[in-house]
Amino acid sequence: MIKEGLLYAESHEWLKVEGNVGIIGISDHAQHALGSVVFIDLPKVGKVIKKGDTFGAVESVKAASDLYLPVSGKIIEINNELDGSPEMLNDDPYGAWICKIEIQNQSELSSLLSPEQYKVVSEE
Repeated sequence: MIKEGLLYAESHEWLKVEGNVGIIGISDHAQHALGSVVFIDLPKVGKVIKKGDTFGAVESVKAASDLYLPVSGKIIEINNELDGSPEMLNDDPYGAWICKIEIQNQSELSSLLSPEQYKVVSEE
């Protein structure tokens, strides 16, 4: 399932834009490929991270996978609920956001994929 109204990175993170704030999570494709998520390494609030850099990691019973920031920004909030319940990423990948960032460069949004473009990438 690919949710409309979001932008996607080829590394399978999604981004919901609300003004200059970006809400980030992992796609249904990503959680399905990982399997049962057992741990998430969340970023630190206040950290400034560049587009494409690692901002955390997700571990499952199958593998560990780094998370990559889809656009440059400053971490302004993390979803603390995931600390105790990382399986929320499996249960509701589009509802269980990971972090919120203050987007530093709106022009970077143009490099992300639409739902239709992401569908092609996720089926490869």
